[in-house]
Amino acid sequence: MSTPLYQLKAEFFKTLGHPVRIRVLELLSEREHGVAEMLRDTGVEPAYLSQQLAVLRRAKMVVARREGTAVYYALTSPQVAELLMIARTILSGVLAGQAELLADLRVAVPREKTP
Repeated sequence: MSTPLYQLKAEFFKTLGHPVRIRVLELLSEREHGVAEMLRDTGVEPAYLSQQLAVLRRAKMVVARREGTAVYYALTSPQVAELLMIARTILSGVLAGQAELLADLRVAVPREKTP
C-alpha cells in the first residue's frame, strides 16, 4: 500500500520547517556553496549544520560533491528556489495586510494625553 500524497506533502513541508534548513536552501538558491561558506553565512556550529544538511540530503533536496577536502552542496531542483520565492511573496502579502491592520488600529485608538 502506497503512502497518500497528502502525507508525503506533509513530510516535505516538515523538512522545510526549520530556520537553518530554510537559510541553507536560500543560500543554495543563489548558487552552489561550500560547507565553510555556509558555516559563515548561517552562524551555526559545524555539527549542527551537518545534521541539517543530512536532513536535506535524505529528503533529496540537496546533493553534495567532494572536491579534495572541501564539500560543496547544490539544490537538486530549481523548483526549490521557486518555492522559497513563492513563500516570500505570500509572507509579504500577509505582513502587508498586518501592517495595514496595525495602522488602522493606531488611527482608531485615541491617544492618551500626557501631563
